[in-house]
Amino acid sequence: MKDIFRYISIFVLSLFTLIQNSYAENEDSTITTESIVYQIHVDRMVGTVMHDRILNAISSSEANNAELLLITMNTPGGYTSTTRKICSAILASDVPVCVFVFPMGSHAGSAGVYILYASHIAAMAHTTNIGSAHPVAGDGGDIDSVMNEKVTNDAVAQIKSYAEKHGRNIEWAEKAVRESVNITDKEALEMGVVEFTAESIDDLLDQLDSLEIETASGTKVLQMKKRKVVPIKMTLAEKILKLLSSPDFILILMTIGLAGITIELYNPGAILPGVVGVLSLILILYSSQTLPYNVAGVLLILFAVALFIAELKVVSHGILAIGGMVSFFLGGTMLFDTVDPTLQVSKSLLISIVATIGVLLAIVMSLIIKDRKMRPAIGNEGMVGLTAEARSGGMVYVNGALWQAESDEELQKGDKVTITAVNKLLLKVKKI
Repeated sequence: MKDIFRYISIFVLSLFTLIQNSYAENEDSTITTESIVYQIHVDRMVGTVMHDRILNAISSSEANNAELLLITMNTPGGYTSTTRKICSAILASDVPVCVFVFPMGSHAGSAGVYILYASHIAAMAHTTNIGSAHPVAGDGGDIDSVMNEKVTNDAVAQIKSYAEKHGRNIEWAEKAVRESVNITDKEALEMGVVEFTAESIDDLLDQLDSLEIETASGTKVLQMKKRKVVPIKMTLAEKILKLLSSPDFILILMTIGLAGITIELYNPGAILPGVVGVLSLILILYSSQTLPYNVAGVLLILFAVALFIAELKVVSHGILAIGGMVSFFLGGTMLFDTVDPTLQVSKSLLISIVATIGVLLAIVMSLIIKDRKMRPAIGNEGMVGLTAEARSGGMVYVNGALWQAESDEELQKGDKVTITAVNKLLLKVKKI
């Protein structure tokens, strides 16, 4: 009887497991019919942060068998070496990569042109523009003579190779590099610079359905009817690195760093200001990979700090402090060697920092002047100016004690005297 119940239990359990597995398989098959589109948005300057984000997005897309990686982009340009690495990663991707100049009003300038041309699919949102890819120096000017020709020819060859691979307009690509031409989204579509223009991400993905793409691993046909767009958000580390690449935050770090080290030098052994100062300056080193520093700007800020220190040592009635604030403001304005306004320090932040420094200096200077005017309250020097009472035997009584005293005048017991000097334990007094 027990065996019968056992066999019945095993049968029921097996039947339940079979039904469950069948349901799971049907559910999985339903899920797998939905195409996964990873989407990442990159903006500002092409640098280390953008490079890491795009490469991580490509790796995630390949690892999860995504149908497409969509990169929405808005950039004024960036470093050539970083751009080349990004382009190489896109070209080697097993997952099709679509670069979409988005949202409306965005642009793909300089390095952005190369990244778009390297992508498997190039698209632009309405009211966007692209171009101005001529290689320039950090300050926005032309590179000198022979080097300029070499760099330009290399850049032309690079973008032409991308254009040939993806069948895009080669003539315009060369003009964008040599002549810095710039066109709108409508012109780009008509001239074969991009394949698609769209109002939104959904509009673009609808247009991409059934599109045949040649990737590093072979030909793929995009299935966009049933799709799921998965945004790749910035990790905490990426957010921190992006913050460290912000011109405003870098100026704040520089101010904290220099202030911390100055306080540590004035108060050796305080430790905390010195640690915070050195840590702030070390963090600034990361930004040197993404932002072009201007040596003159850095030197002006260092000169400002020297003037502030000198003001504390030699009271110039504010002349050195004012010179330091002017120097700091000019240094902050010139800190980054670029004409791009998005990579400049905010004027409002700069004015706020200079004003804060001015207020703090005014407070410190008032305390120093007040301290210098105050008579010493302790020690022998603190007794000068006090009133004492003469006693017998050449002694005077002051502050609850008898002191040996001398005077140029004859003193009587009970006379009031003023202490004019102190020589070890002997007081010099003058009769009131």
